Amino acid sequence: MIKHGVLLSLLAAPVTAQQVLPCDWQARADAIVEPWDKHTRTFANGDVRVALLDVIEPTLGSYYLLVLSPPYDEVGGRQCQVIGFDGGVGFTFLEFDTLIADYSAERGLELQMLGRIAAPEYDFTNGMNLWVTINQSSGEITTFMELGNE
Repeated sequence: MIKHGVLLSLLAAPVTAQQVLPCDWQARADAIVEPWDKHTRTFANGDVRVALLDVIEPTLGSYYLLVLSPPYDEVGGRQCQVIGFDGGVGFTFLEFDTLIADYSAERGLELQMLGRIAAPEYDFTNGMNLWVTINQSSGEITTFMELGNE
């Protein structure tokens, strides 16, 4: 698993509410955070691209992570998935500059980044650590999130 000194100090309870959904209204080009060159990255010789999205509203849940990855369809297009927090709402914030990546032959491409989530109905916000695993062979994308100690 990916290790990062700052991230390790923030880990606490696991949270399983995050969702991986097919690209929909969140995946608009105008939602990619500017400047694009600082908020998109490619991996696996360009086969995998991730981008930070901000759809503006709702304010406490406007950030998503866009993932373009194999497998390819019959005309050469990659699958398009969007990772959000829960129930069609995104994250309060994703710190794209903390994104680190590793590769495991067993699991695939592993991404890790810091962010923030909110549950306004419970008057709750918290830092979190998000892991995303992309299996290019199967197309499966899995996520895992842990809350920070706040």
